This record gives sequence, C-alpha cells and structure tokens, in this order.
Amino acid sequence: MHTVWVRLNAVVFFGLSALLGFSVLAAVVKIGHSNRHVPVVDKLKLKKLRSIKSHGGVDRALLSFDLHVDLNPAFHWNIKQLFVFVVASYKSDKNSMNQIVLWDKIVEATDPPTAKVIKQDNIFVKYALVDQGNDLRGRDVTLQLMWDHMPLTGTLHMDEQAKDTTSTFTLPYDYK
Repeated sequence: MHTVWVRLNAVVFFGLSALLGFSVLAAVVKIGHSNRHVPVVDKLKLKKLRSIKSHGGVDRALLSFDLHVDLNPAFHWNIKQLFVFVVASYKSDKNSMNQIVLWDKIVEATDPPTAKVIKQDNIFVKYALVDQGNDLRGRDVTLQLMWDHMPLTGTLHMDEQAKDTTSTFTLPYDYK
C-alpha cells in the first residue's frame, strides 16, 4: 500500500510533466509560424522633415511619416502581443550602421482586429533622430518597420520588414 503522500507526489509530478510537455509542444508549433505569417506593410514613408538642427553638439532631426500596416496575419493562438517599432538606419563616418527607434507601439492579442490595422498619416516621431556627433546632415536614411513576437510560451522572435519594401530619403546638407 502507498501512503497519501506518495500518491499526491505522483499526481503532482505527473501534472508538472504534462505541463512541461505541452509547453514544449507549443514552442515547437510556433517555430515556423513567425517566419510564414508576417504583417502586411502597405506604406511606410517620410511625410515631412520638420527640422534638422545642431542640439548640444549633436545633430537632431524631427520628422513625421505615414504608416499603413495590417498586423492581423502575425497573430495566432500563442502570441500575447507584438511590440512594433519604426527604425531609421543610416551609415556615418564613425559607424557603419546606425539604427534609431523613432516610434513604437504595443499591440495585444486581446485588441479587436480593427486595432491591429494601423493606418495613420503624418505620425510625429516619439523619439528624435539623433546622431552621436554632427554626421547626420546629407545622409541617406532608411525607414523600416520591425516587430517583436511576444508569445505566451516559447522563445521571443524579432522580425523586420523586407529590405526591398523599405523607403529611403536623404537629409539636407544645411540645418533648417
């Protein structure tokens, strides 16, 4: 005969083993989904360059952009939320690649499908485009949408808009 404690131990560890098995299964099922199902980016481009100035010894640009994206295809049963952000990339003499986050938003799975479609024009940046020095003027800047998949269980996955669909603009040589 087994005691109550032995039986309770068997039940608890069977439950934990089943929970571990389901978590591993959920992580394995998610592996291919993030690569196949990505948001549909219709438009991401510069609307207006508001200013480019020297601010405290560094160049700073303020701008607005248009963003039209459907995030619904990126969601499935194991996605809790997406962290979506717009990144400005450019090359400078000091660094071969500079990436600055200009705008971000968290979209949750519990949001209605209409909230997962972003169609906004003339979005002013949340964070200024700031260089480490005064190398910002005259640079080609690429705007790109990136996102982090945050699952209920499993690994985090970061993805980005295809390079051939990004938009590029050139900053002026003079402060304005």
